[in-house]
Amino acid sequence: MKFCAPRPKDLVKVLLTLVISLATFFAGNLFTQSAFAGTNLPLTYEQIRGTGLANTCPDLQGVSRGRSVIPLAPGQSVEVYELCMQPTSFFVKEEPVNKRKEAEFVSSKLLTRATSSLDYIKATISANEDGSLNFVEKEGLDYQPITVQMPGGERVAILFTIKGFRATTQPGLKGLGSAADFVGKTQVPTYRGANFIDPKGRGLAIGYEAAEALPAKRDVYKESTKDDTTYNGRMSLQVDKLNAETGEIAGVFECEQLSDTDMGGLTPKEVLIRGVFYGRLSNA
Repeated sequence: MKFCAPRPKDLVKVLLTLVISLATFFAGNLFTQSAFAGTNLPLTYEQIRGTGLANTCPDLQGVSRGRSVIPLAPGQSVEVYELCMQPTSFFVKEEPVNKRKEAEFVSSKLLTRATSSLDYIKATISANEDGSLNFVEKEGLDYQPITVQMPGGERVAILFTIKGFRATTQPGLKGLGSAADFVGKTQVPTYRGANFIDPKGRGLAIGYEAAEALPAKRDVYKESTKDDTTYNGRMSLQVDKLNAETGEIAGVFECEQLSDTDMGGLTPKEVLIRGVFYGRLSNA
């Protein structure tokens, strides 16, 4: 059986077709992201699918820090809705090999890239007598289980959350503006729920109490003593942009919290999360 080698002209046609197809694909993808990223335009499912925009918070264009203020008298408040928080960098505190050195945060890679943002969060901002502002989180998609990977390959599970966030700004403000920096505590629930059962059938609300040969000594094993303690985290929201006419705010945030404990079976790690946020205001 004889095989005929393709002619040079046919190879050129195939290569040109392949190049044109790749160029069209990348150009279309870049156009979609540049055309819709950073806008508040309502998009269809087909426009969002496969672009990564569902995990991206909107941005506030054309507004700089310190140029706009929404006056708030003591006792007045404004509602925040559709607050979106998008993490952009993750750091995990790593114990050094050399015991003489102090532990430090190391940059880690996000593995759950398409599901890391918080969204549709509702909150209230109110003014105090001394000119400071209070921020109280109410409800919304205010937690997200994510996983990051440290430089050495260790993977760390985190419940990124703004649950129960209560914060206060510096005093002397004339209202909500781009000089407001909210600092306060958040509630960090357990990564797994009380009905979770581990591979050995142990759980907090259901399942076995122990899976060792000597149940009387089960307290020695952390895996058998399930714990759903809620820890406290620290978060700061720094408003960088504000548009009083449209009722929009944007800025950056920083969150310090603990990682997952696997229901008490693991020692949690200290985690630092930084990112950007965007929100809309009512009664502004």
